Amino acid sequence: MAEAEKQETESLEESTDESEEEESEEEPKLKYERLSNGVTEILQKDAASCMTVHDKFLALGTHYGKVYLLDIQGNITQKFDVSPVKINQISLDESGEHMGVCSEDGKVQVFGLYSGEEFHETFDCPIKIIAVHPHFVRSSCKQFVTGGKKVLCEEHGTNTTGDVQMLLLFERSWMSRWKSSVLHEGEGNIRSVKWRGHLIAWANNMGVKIFDITSKQRITNVPRDDISLRPDMYPCSLCWKDSVTLIIGWGTSVKICSVKERHASELRDLPSRYVEIVSQFETEFYISGLAPLCDQLVVLSYVKEVSEKTEREYCARPRLDIIQPLSETCEEISSDALTVRGFQENECRDYHLEYSEGESLFYIVSPRDVVVAKERDQDDHIDWLLEKKKYEEALMAAEISQKNIKRHKILDIGLAYINHLVEKGEYDIAARKCQKILGKNAALWEYEVYKFKEIGQLKAISPYLPRGDPVLKPLIYEMILHEFLESDYEGFATLIREWPGDLYNNSVIVQAVRDHLKKDSQNRTLLKTLAELYTYDKNYGNALEIYLTLRHKDVFQLIHKHNLFSSIKDKIVLLMDFDSEKAVDMLLDNEDKISIKKVVEELEDRPELQHVYLHKLFKRDHHKGQRYHEKQISLYAEYDRPNLLPFLRDSTHCPLEKALEICQQRNFVEETVYLLSRMGNSRSALKMIMEELHDVDKAIEFAKEQDDGELWEDLILYSIDKPPFITGLLNNIGTHVDPILLIHRIKEGMEIPNLRDSLVKILQDYNLQILLREGCKKILVADSLSLLKKMHRTQMKGVLVDEENICESCLSPILPSDAAKPFSVVAFHCRHMFHKECLPVPSMNSPAQFCGICSAKHRGPGSAILEMKK
Repeated sequence: MAEAEKQETESLEESTDESEEEESEEEPKLKYERLSNGVTEILQKDAASCMTVHDKFLALGTHYGKVYLLDIQGNITQKFDVSPVKINQISLDESGEHMGVCSEDGKVQVFGLYSGEEFHETFDCPIKIIAVHPHFVRSSCKQFVTGGKKVLCEEHGTNTTGDVQMLLLFERSWMSRWKSSVLHEGEGNIRSVKWRGHLIAWANNMGVKIFDITSKQRITNVPRDDISLRPDMYPCSLCWKDSVTLIIGWGTSVKICSVKERHASELRDLPSRYVEIVSQFETEFYISGLAPLCDQLVVLSYVKEVSEKTEREYCARPRLDIIQPLSETCEEISSDALTVRGFQENECRDYHLEYSEGESLFYIVSPRDVVVAKERDQDDHIDWLLEKKKYEEALMAAEISQKNIKRHKILDIGLAYINHLVEKGEYDIAARKCQKILGKNAALWEYEVYKFKEIGQLKAISPYLPRGDPVLKPLIYEMILHEFLESDYEGFATLIREWPGDLYNNSVIVQAVRDHLKKDSQNRTLLKTLAELYTYDKNYGNALEIYLTLRHKDVFQLIHKHNLFSSIKDKIVLLMDFDSEKAVDMLLDNEDKISIKKVVEELEDRPELQHVYLHKLFKRDHHKGQRYHEKQISLYAEYDRPNLLPFLRDSTHCPLEKALEICQQRNFVEETVYLLSRMGNSRSALKMIMEELHDVDKAIEFAKEQDDGELWEDLILYSIDKPPFITGLLNNIGTHVDPILLIHRIKEGMEIPNLRDSLVKILQDYNLQILLREGCKKILVADSLSLLKKMHRTQMKGVLVDEENICESCLSPILPSDAAKPFSVVAFHCRHMFHKECLPVPSMNSPAQFCGICSAKHRGPGSAILEMKK
């Protein structure tokens, strides 16, 4: 019955923990594995009682009194038969060369692992603790501490008797003899001790003490919080984080103590150091072990829970928590329940937590199992992401840490990601990821394409297929094109446009399109695609024919790109019908390939298109198509009269008589007027304006252009009996003809509209002319005066005469070499200089002298200065 209840409790506990793990989405901070090999063999026959860890090896003590040295994989390297009973504690110095062991039968041994150095002592009580000096390898540090009863010490020279528990320090003297001294006594059994540097920390029934081995003083006492717990069942856990920071775990309480130096002024009779508790908090479970992890703590907890069915308390799996200590509380970073062998029978005292500082390895020791916890690396992080199907994050993590990962490959993760997306039915995303994951691996690309084919999703991967580097087998591309051709003409056309023509067998695809056109011959999408395929195949004639049939805009681009002008000489009308503007521009830009004569001949039966072509030609160059100007008169008259008059004005090759005949036949007055005036028959032209158009403004404008007095006279005579014409003349001829001539001819009594306004305008125009003349006169006078003053100032200036000047007549220096001799020099305002004797003698008729050079050139004074400036 009891066995059944026990099994029920175990199964309930395991299922509960498994469900918690399944629901948890937070990644664990540590990973776990059992220490196997030799450890498995040992624990099949024996049970672990204690263990200590060195960076190079492990030391495991058992209930049968054996001590095993193990490598970090758990393989046995050495074995020591210390005692027939339980090993209570093992201690190693920092060098790993000396080991101290104590056992339940009172044996204490300290010996060298690689030397003959050895200390043996057997006490008559169980010895629970031992700690060798961290630097025991040094001759000056041959010390260790252990715990025993006072009565034992009588054998070593102590005088008192009684059954009192104490902490003993053993030291080797200079004579290689060991002597002991009592560090502390009288507060119950000592069950834990840790030595770091010069400080020894131990725990007894009353609390934790710290002893300074240098000053031989006890510097603190940290009392136990929960005295209701049996210290033998819930022992204290001690751990030095560094040489001055001690971490204490006892029951559910954690304290972090810092050893500090006391100021000299505070010493008096006090120790030189004191301890300050920097953090203190409670945990949820009973503490079995502690270890530092950077600024965090690793806590091994013993857990008891109550079964919901039986309401009985049972031992649950121990927990390994990472916590962040705060001043009065803590924050849980992670928590893992550990499935160690035999956890159902274990007590809090059966678990130990040891750690290796160098590699951040944590060893959870129980009687039947040793589990190693280590920090998770990037490979472990990726494992967890893959397990949670977070492939995108796993791929990103692998790419960021590709130099550090050892067990994973980016490609394998990527392929798993693609498979995952396909399984979820996210085909488009899976296809898009192929670009990044598969890269330039053609074999993998082809494999994935066939996978997509098997699930009927070739269309999904088609936009992402490589098109240059790498290039897949033509069959791959053809397979996808056939898939589209069967179900999606537009998608098929898009691929043909986007994919280079050398990716697939063009003739195979052309034949496939032709087969489909047999069923749907007017399908524009297929026809256009076929034309593009013909273009890739350099079958431009067939492509051009399809484009023209479809009236496709790319026809002109095709002609230009592949120089198909020889193929379009008989298709000019089709091109013009499709887009006359583009067709004409193309033909005119390539006159060397298709002559003007050929185009005109091809358009002979389509005069409206012929006119469009010739009109654009004339706009570009008035002379190139001069042989067709006579033809163009009729074309303009028929299809584009607004441009007829500009054509007649700009053309110098147009036969005027022919043009006049056509314009008169069609009664084109404006064009006829222009032609008559151009042929010199201005009077007939003016008469036509007056009689046909009845437009006095146009007649006046025409008379102004011709600037012929006789035309003005004809205009006045024609207008004299027409009051509206007279008004127009009065308003416009004031600046060309004397208005008095018109006014005198107006018949007395004739009623002229707006006569007063017209006369006022004439007077205003006259006054304006007078004002303009006066203004011009004032400006002229002012400018003349200003220039006269400027000339006067210039002529008043002195003229520099030096050795560099020469006589313009004899060309010798103007100044004599002998300055004592008298000389005469004449310098004109034009800066030309002469010796006086070199100038001609003035005559009686013209006594004034002038510069012979400037007079000969008819230049004025100062002209030489201008030449010098130039």
